[in-house]
Amino acid sequence: MEEKTEQFDFRALGQAIKTARTDRGWTREDLAGKLGITPRYLVDIENEGQHPSLQVLYSLVTLFDISVDQFLFPAKKIEQDTQRRQLDTLLVGMDSHDLTIMTGTAKAIHQANGQDE
Repeated sequence: MEEKTEQFDFRALGQAIKTARTDRGWTREDLAGKLGITPRYLVDIENEGQHPSLQVLYSLVTLFDISVDQFLFPAKKIEQDTQRRQLDTLLVGMDSHDLTIMTGTAKAIHQANGQDE
């Protein structure tokens, strides 16, 4: 008897790719050109959950700093989800003045949520 293999639903990861692309202000044509794929293929990945080739998947997740762990292992606690990785990337490019502002913002959010510093 043949064992049924569970199919990975790629739609959530496709939406994360779409969000990252639009956050950068890139069109599908812009991104497709950078990756050497067609815009239609990108539409199918982002909206239809089409499984990209391994090379395209690798290019997308490394380009946008997307953590695939949160999608492949949703029941596990992930150390750095996509949002945290993307925030860390933004923080690396900030100078000390910008980091002071970000620290103050983070403290204000913690206080507003009733969390200790």
